Amino acid sequence: MIYNVAYLVLIAAAVIAAFGVFAGYWGGVKRLARFSHASFNAVYAVGGMVFFATCVLWYALLNDRFEVTYVWNHSERALPTFYKFSALWGGQAGSLLFWTLIISCFSVAVAKLHRNKQQSLMPFVNATILSTSLFFLVLLIFAANPFKLNSAMPPDGQGLNPLLQNYWMVIHPVMLYLGWIGLTVPFAFAVGALMSRRLGNEWVRIVRRWTLIPWMFLSVGILMGSQWAYMELGWGGYWAWDPVENASFIPWLTATAFLHSIIIQEQRGILKVWNVVLIFSTYFLVILGTFITRSGLIESVHSFALSDVGPFFLGFMVILLFGFIWLLFNRLPLLKDEQPIDSYASREAAFLGNNWLFAGIAFATLWGTFFPMFSELLVQDRISVAAPFFNRVNGPLFLILFLLMGIGPLLGWRRTSMEAMRRQFTWPLVFAVLSGIAAAVYNSQIFSVIGMTICAFVTGAIVQEFVRGTIARRVATNENVIVALGSLMRRNGRRYGGYTVHLGIVMMGVAIIGNEFYLTSTNVTLGQNESVNLTGYEITYTGLDTDRGSNVTSITANLDVRHIATGRFVGTLVPHRNIYDKNPDMPTSEVGLHMNLLRDVYVVLNGWEDRGATATFSVYINPLTIWLWLGGIVLIIGTLISAWPHPSRRLATAPEPAAYARA
Repeated sequence: MIYNVAYLVLIAAAVIAAFGVFAGYWGGVKRLARFSHASFNAVYAVGGMVFFATCVLWYALLNDRFEVTYVWNHSERALPTFYKFSALWGGQAGSLLFWTLIISCFSVAVAKLHRNKQQSLMPFVNATILSTSLFFLVLLIFAANPFKLNSAMPPDGQGLNPLLQNYWMVIHPVMLYLGWIGLTVPFAFAVGALMSRRLGNEWVRIVRRWTLIPWMFLSVGILMGSQWAYMELGWGGYWAWDPVENASFIPWLTATAFLHSIIIQEQRGILKVWNVVLIFSTYFLVILGTFITRSGLIESVHSFALSDVGPFFLGFMVILLFGFIWLLFNRLPLLKDEQPIDSYASREAAFLGNNWLFAGIAFATLWGTFFPMFSELLVQDRISVAAPFFNRVNGPLFLILFLLMGIGPLLGWRRTSMEAMRRQFTWPLVFAVLSGIAAAVYNSQIFSVIGMTICAFVTGAIVQEFVRGTIARRVATNENVIVALGSLMRRNGRRYGGYTVHLGIVMMGVAIIGNEFYLTSTNVTLGQNESVNLTGYEITYTGLDTDRGSNVTSITANLDVRHIATGRFVGTLVPHRNIYDKNPDMPTSEVGLHMNLLRDVYVVLNGWEDRGATATFSVYINPLTIWLWLGGIVLIIGTLISAWPHPSRRLATAPEPAAYARA
């Protein structure tokens, strides 16, 4: 049977991956060309085998092959094809297979692009990525077999989790996986640099794009998850510091610190230890996050059920931790900084401060996430840590981080004179002060005023850099403003793409401050044609409708929204509740939403009586929330600009050591 064949193919892939790990490390250490080439062939073979196995499971899902236990648990005949396809990552075993598929795709891409380059690094890179593939293949073989068969063919499946039957959940996990798993590649290059003792700037230049693109995917995945929570869970917000949300956010923090820190190594030859520790921490936190999601150790709305994979993850993480510590201390003499930081008033000092702040936020978030488990172990009582803890601890750290995000680019390398500081800081500070006064007039809450002032300062600094760069370009080339700006972005994409990313993050910061400090809400029960007034809007309930889908019944409320001051009709909101045939005890919400640049009108249908004669709603006015999503778009644009090859940069490649021996 094809499902047994697919399982055997996974076993064969694990054997080949184990050989590839040995061949890569042995070939790299002994400089044996045949073993190094064998590691490349192992990468290609494992990729092909995993792709075959994944296609078999997709075939089973799309064709309702309920003799496969995974298909029976996570699909049904009436499930739309769209969701049958995404059911691959809707359960434990399928998501682990999808994980393995993506790491295999990354490994093949890296091997293809670098096979004839970095000959001293690539055997170790192949071996490191194959080690990750091998671990997940072991999980699939021994703990989460996606091709396990039922004793008989059931007539129908149990259906997909209702929370996953949402278009955001089709693409959001894919983005997260591409981000999470892609961060294996820079870690593999770091291991290659440590193993080969080539710890100069070469490996840092190579991994920059291999970090930027996964970082972008991870950022998009986090934002899509926030959008899903905002639209689907119906609690009025987009971030709850849930353990699985934190599991994706913590490696994002360390990866962001790494992207900033490698700039300093390239420019000044310092922070080398920081860089290898940051990228190891990022990879380790990715594995830890996968463990959190799939072990059932920590309770979350996102997590999978308790399973047998926990001991495997713990063993792998112990090996990772002690192996890296040994390798790091063995190579410490080669990681010495080439020069000291000359002044606190320098760009490198600001970036070092960034590193400490990112690390502090990551540690605080990690501690809060695992505190319930620690409390249960120590005092036999699971003490939950909720959003107020994270906001209270991380909020001030983020404010300082935002401030440094504006200060860093205004400082020079090595040291900044007082005259240069006056010239660089005057206009951003003036803009920040004026914006802070305006924010205080609108709302005098101290933290909102401080937050808006800092966001204005960073924005002023970014705009100033663009204006000065464009003016300098015009003076040099006599181009018009648009052409000069385009040339600036094209020829200095790393710098100005980074500024664009910072601008996107500032836009998100403005949205978070607005939602945190200016939100208003109410819960209300309305009869038909009754209204509620909130923050300048009149919201009138006009009745319920019932719609029938292939596997779901939707109860939809209709509410008309008008501006109170002008009487202008804004639109009709249609929040609804979805009741699924297979899971009637797990209804889901779809909110009614009207968005504009200043605020969202956001309504959740909580319940109804007498066939809709009355209905209960939660109504929120969420200020500035749209800037969170617009900021995400700007972040993507900035990342692509920064990652795009630019004609002005011709990176020198360090000479390779002596050619490998033929063996």
